[in-house]
Amino acid sequence: MAVGFAMVIKTEWLIQNFGTNDWAETHLGTEGGSRLMYKLMGLAGIFIAFLLIFNMEDGLMQATVGRLIIK
Repeated sequence: MAVGFAMVIKTEWLIQNFGTNDWAETHLGTEGGSRLMYKLMGLAGIFIAFLLIFNMEDGLMQATVGRLIIK
């Protein structure tokens, strides 16, 4: 969760050290696509961390793709 939080807060640091992403710049915005991508990745990390902390990953999988797998 801390890594996701850091990605959201320190997006400019990530851009300066790792650079921009061409795909994100093309598809997510003109100048802020890479920033948006890093923030979305951080939010996804926070979401996954909360699922793991509260032991809810099985419930999410069952509610979303579980109906496709179960006969």
